[in-house]
Amino acid sequence: MKVRKFAAIDIGSNAIRLLTHNVIEEKGKKTQFRKSELVRVAVRLGEDSFTVGEISEKNVNRMVKSMQAFKLLMEVAGVEYYRACATSAMREARNGQEIINRIKEEADISIDLIDGKEEAKIIASTDLKNVIKQDQSYLYIDVGGGSTEFTIFAKGKIKISKSFKLGTVRILNNMVSEDLWKELQSWIKTNTEGLSKLSIIGSGGNINKLHKMSGRKEGQALSYIWLNAQYHFLDSLSYEDRISELGLNPDRADVIIPATRIFLSAAKWSGAKKIYVPKIGLSDGIIKTLYNSKKKK
Repeated sequence: MKVRKFAAIDIGSNAIRLLTHNVIEEKGKKTQFRKSELVRVAVRLGEDSFTVGEISEKNVNRMVKSMQAFKLLMEVAGVEYYRACATSAMREARNGQEIINRIKEEADISIDLIDGKEEAKIIASTDLKNVIKQDQSYLYIDVGGGSTEFTIFAKGKIKISKSFKLGTVRILNNMVSEDLWKELQSWIKTNTEGLSKLSIIGSGGNINKLHKMSGRKEGQALSYIWLNAQYHFLDSLSYEDRISELGLNPDRADVIIPATRIFLSAAKWSGAKKIYVPKIGLSDGIIKTLYNSKKKK
């Protein structure tokens, strides 16, 4: 048996994450990927990027320090390979490339800017296939701060995938038009029409938190009815009450509302009654694709 360490850095619009996996190789057996540690730093890059078009100096400094810390943590953990990916907030920032260069120089971490298509492709490489049943259809939704990726699975295969600039941070800053909501509605209705036994598979920090709040066991789906009731309950509380009474982190207490709205809207337009939450996302996909690329070489 050989145990190797791989890591992923996900630079999102709402937070930056470092995920490490133990990759267990054993002759004659399937390689296992087991989560080891997750470090999350609440640097809301999207609030800068989507409103003023560039990342503020304050947040640039926080990013650099986070990356320096991540570099040290990976060294201490004995990480063999890593990949760092940045999504919409960094893509849309005027100073995005400048920040990438600075992080390379000061933290010795290389960052790849990925678009929505690559993001969806990476996510599809996760253990999603273990959740998907051949005789059922699924609408996979990965909600981020800057964008949301939608992928439709039918008969175990990807039918179509699309990224929409419909993220929680954008919604909070009133940067999502009614036309975009209508475009999403049309896309979902058109591409789910005629699909039987359709369920939603959700990923992202907000749906993970909602699932935890529901008290359901791992693998047990959320119902549309419960999610709708929870949305109205959360919306009835003030931001401060969500923190003090529900124990939500300050950077989760606001974005959880628009995230829930995205899932509810998608469920309504697709006719899905259940939302499965397997707790896999971009970071898991980065590690899986990274391992496979190194294995081929």
